[in-house]
Amino acid sequence: MPGKLIPLAGRRVVLVGGAGFIGHHLALRLKSLGAEVAVIDSLAVNNYYALERQRYQSPIGEVHIEFVKQRLQLLHQARVPFIEQDARDYHALSETMRELKPDVIVQLAAVAHANRSNKDPYSTFDHSLRTLENALDVARADGVGVQHFVFFSSSMVYGNFATGAVSEDCPCEPIGIYGALKFAGEKLVIAYNQVFDLSYTIIRPSALYGERCVSRRVGQAIIENALMGKQVTVMGDGEDRLDFTYVHDLVSGVINAIENENARNEIFNLTYGNSRSILQMVELLRTHLPEVEVVHKERDNLMPERGTLSIAKAKRLFGYQPQFPLERGFVEYINWYKSTWQANQDVDAGDVIYLRRRSWA
Repeated sequence: MPGKLIPLAGRRVVLVGGAGFIGHHLALRLKSLGAEVAVIDSLAVNNYYALERQRYQSPIGEVHIEFVKQRLQLLHQARVPFIEQDARDYHALSETMRELKPDVIVQLAAVAHANRSNKDPYSTFDHSLRTLENALDVARADGVGVQHFVFFSSSMVYGNFATGAVSEDCPCEPIGIYGALKFAGEKLVIAYNQVFDLSYTIIRPSALYGERCVSRRVGQAIIENALMGKQVTVMGDGEDRLDFTYVHDLVSGVINAIENENARNEIFNLTYGNSRSILQMVELLRTHLPEVEVVHKERDNLMPERGTLSIAKAKRLFGYQPQFPLERGFVEYINWYKSTWQANQDVDAGDVIYLRRRSWA
């Protein structure tokens, strides 16, 4: 049964790494529900500055830059304060948090890509676990007063799924750097609760897709290749199953977790709750872009064999109800991408709201 609700209206929520794919969607939804939201982001990891350096090395570099500009413009239009700050800088982060005095911190800052993590473990640790430790330590400091800390983990912590549907109490045996750091992050969050009584919620999403993603996740990559007239590459035989989740379902679940006391000091799978094969996703794409040509390459042995994540716990404790099966969510994403492929909407950097050394007011 859902527990006591904590009204979102007027609650101060700070999203560390909030200008990213998940973060900007979450910030916009929180703001629409009356929360006082602020975003902290360095724009350096899979964001504007990184993409700007690489824009001429990729045939879709310009498109990805535009997506990031759209994120910032949407945050500006919603009057969400944006603080350009590196969360690895403990003292600067501490000063900012003391001014903002958030009720809730949502920790999103990370290198959100398994292959990149395996190739550059130092940077991944620095941008993922270092930023998490800083945010946790700031959260429990005097003069900040955080009541709830939300950490974004990953389905990769499970490693190879041992059963048809993994629940939150299944053993975690992550494979590779990305999953290992996410699992270490979970343990660190729990330790801060044990030592400092900092209330937490840990979120495990899976195989996300949706508007303004620039990470080249599976769904994004196959749409972009199809729109460019390139072959769609499928690793292995394509029968690998993933619990594909539309970003709007994930955001709804996180909102539920923030406003419901039953979510405190718990870990939740927040996915659609039903795995599909990669070939099924490709076939769905073919109904809208029929000229897609598929090629197969050898499967990466550092990618765990996954499947369905049970969402029974989130349904039971705070009423989570995902609304977007692949046939609905992925089709909406395809249509959005087709309609914006040729768009060239620029954002004046001067339009972005910067909040440095200022209070919410």
